[in-house]
Amino acid sequence: MDSVKGQQVYADDRAYVFHSWSAQGQITPMVIEGALGSYFWDFDGKKYLDFSCQLVFTNIGHQHPVVIQAIKEQADVLTTIAPQHANEARNEAAKRIVSLAGVDFTKVFFTNAGADAVENAIRMARLQSGKHKILSTYRSYHGNTGSAINATGDPRRFPNESSTGHVHFWGPYLYRSSFWAQSEAEECQRALEHLEQTIIFEGPKTIAAILIESVPGTAGVLVPPAGYLDGLRALCDKYEILWIADEVMAGFGRTGKWFAYQHSASTPDLIVFAKGVTSGYLPLGGVVITEKIASAFNDRVFPGGLTYSGHPLACATAVATIDVMKSEKMLENITMIGETIISPGLAELARKHPLIGDIRGVGGFWGIDIVTDRNTREPIAPYGASSPAMNELIAACKKHGLMPFNNFNRIHLNPPLNISVEDAHKGLEIFDIALSEVAHHYKG
Repeated sequence: MDSVKGQQVYADDRAYVFHSWSAQGQITPMVIEGALGSYFWDFDGKKYLDFSCQLVFTNIGHQHPVVIQAIKEQADVLTTIAPQHANEARNEAAKRIVSLAGVDFTKVFFTNAGADAVENAIRMARLQSGKHKILSTYRSYHGNTGSAINATGDPRRFPNESSTGHVHFWGPYLYRSSFWAQSEAEECQRALEHLEQTIIFEGPKTIAAILIESVPGTAGVLVPPAGYLDGLRALCDKYEILWIADEVMAGFGRTGKWFAYQHSASTPDLIVFAKGVTSGYLPLGGVVITEKIASAFNDRVFPGGLTYSGHPLACATAVATIDVMKSEKMLENITMIGETIISPGLAELARKHPLIGDIRGVGGFWGIDIVTDRNTREPIAPYGASSPAMNELIAACKKHGLMPFNNFNRIHLNPPLNISVEDAHKGLEIFDIALSEVAHHYKG
């Protein structure tokens, strides 16, 4: 604990650092001193139980000693090398990622993060197919680069629309259905019918790919109804369109599977990943590629590359992260936590707190719609913004030592995959207290 140093760190941040997605004069960043496991803390010694995993990336928790040691050992061998050269760390990371994706995949193109992975997946799809349009959902986030931000559905797209060839459609979301559906089965059927009509009216011969988050994350943890991804695969096959699965947030165990599309019976043509592949310890992203698409560039130059593609330190981190997730059975742990603690725990909170309008989730990936009226489903904050009431709920969580992920009118609970049973219960207990403190905002 060092309050004086914390004040200096804050002052330096305000003086020298330009923050993303922010009006610079209207923010007061938390000043973090350290982190370990499922917790991080500030310079005043206040600890926070991390149910955000930061931006949903510290899948193995903070400062895992095995991964930290692997980073140190790789630094002693080879810290960096240009991407045109082969190196062992990159090979080992690619082998592991391909094996997790399945038999249809053969190669990995490494990037620095999720946005440039999406960018290059779109480039591959357009070049391989000879078509230019990319379809994606309105409720989505794909990154902050040219094509990735245009593929994004949420309001961050609005001031950044310069890339061409992007078309949006409605994905399934039963609680706020665009299709007047009354059941998951109806929502699935009608969403697929809507997608097919979009394909027909846009022209199948102009559409290179459908880009979809296997479980849309920032948009609300919108777990697709059973059969939706299989139906998407069928439409892609019918109209000769590629399926790009964005697994940046949902991948590497977040839903209890290595990739969230594996909850379906179908396989995409390209997989985009980042975040959890290194637990965010070092920046790394990439595209997992099927043989069909990879072979299209055997005798044709792929016009894309990055200075740090396949960076040895990042790749060694990915290897250690994947290995420790396996050896410590983290996917099994988060599946158990989700099924036996978070799911029933949130259901109990919904019975107690009418502010909870809807709950969606799987594994360690949960979204809660906060409403002021269950009958009208009026959100506590408008689309594209926050509100004083929502800010009060977030502040109450933080006051009691819980860090959730929040967006618009939603609270997302995304704990580390290796969280303990005790800490999982503790997180829900704090959320319960926070909901009680803002209960006066319910108007129904």
